[in-house]
Amino acid sequence: MSTDLTTPIGKITEIKGKCISLIGEDIDTDRIIPARFLKCVSFDSLGKYVFEDDRKTLKGKHSFDLEENKGASILIVNSNFGCGSSREHAPQALMRWGIKAIIGESFAEIFYSNCIAIGIPCFKLPKNSIKDIQKYNVNNNLFLEIDVRNSFAKSTDLKFNLQITESSKKMFLTGEWDATSTLLENQCLIENKLNELPYIKFNSC
Repeated sequence: MSTDLTTPIGKITEIKGKCISLIGEDIDTDRIIPARFLKCVSFDSLGKYVFEDDRKTLKGKHSFDLEENKGASILIVNSNFGCGSSREHAPQALMRWGIKAIIGESFAEIFYSNCIAIGIPCFKLPKNSIKDIQKYNVNNNLFLEIDVRNSFAKSTDLKFNLQITESSKKMFLTGEWDATSTLLENQCLIENKLNELPYIKFNSC
C-alpha cells in the first residue's frame, strides 16, 4: 500500500508515479472491493481491503501484494475495467491504497465517472500499447510522468499519447471535478442565493 494517502484537491495537471500492472479483462467492482465491505461508515479504511478475495486466492502473489509494487500510484489495466455494480467504493478503495491515475484499454462508464468525481484521471490506450507496458513492467519498475494538459506520458524508455475526453480533461485542468472545493470557493454566491429564497433567511457575506 502506498504511504502517501492524501486525497487530491483542485487542479490536476500532472501525475508522477510508479506503475502497477493488473492483467485481466472485465475486472468488476465486486472484485475491486467485495460487497461485505460496503457497510463501512467512511471510505478511509477501504484501501487495505482492495482486491481482498483475489489476494487471498493468490496467497501473496497478487499485484497489490508484491513487494516491488509498494508505493505504486499509476494502475495499468486491460478492457472494461470497473464493470459490474455502480459502487463508488471501488475507486475510493483504489485511491486509499494509493492509486492516483489509471491507464487502460477501456472502462465501465459509471466507474469512469466515479473516478472523475474523486480526482482519479482515467486514460485510454490501444490494446497492444497496454500489453507492451504490462510486459515491460514485469522486469522493470516503470515510473511515468503524465502531462494531463497534453495527454502525454513518458518514462526514461517509453513515450506515448494518452486518450482522454476533452470534457474530462477540462474538469481536471480547471479543478471543476472537485465539487467540494468549488462550493467552498463560492460561499458568498451560495449564501446570497439562499437569501433570495423567500422561505430562508441567511447572513450573507
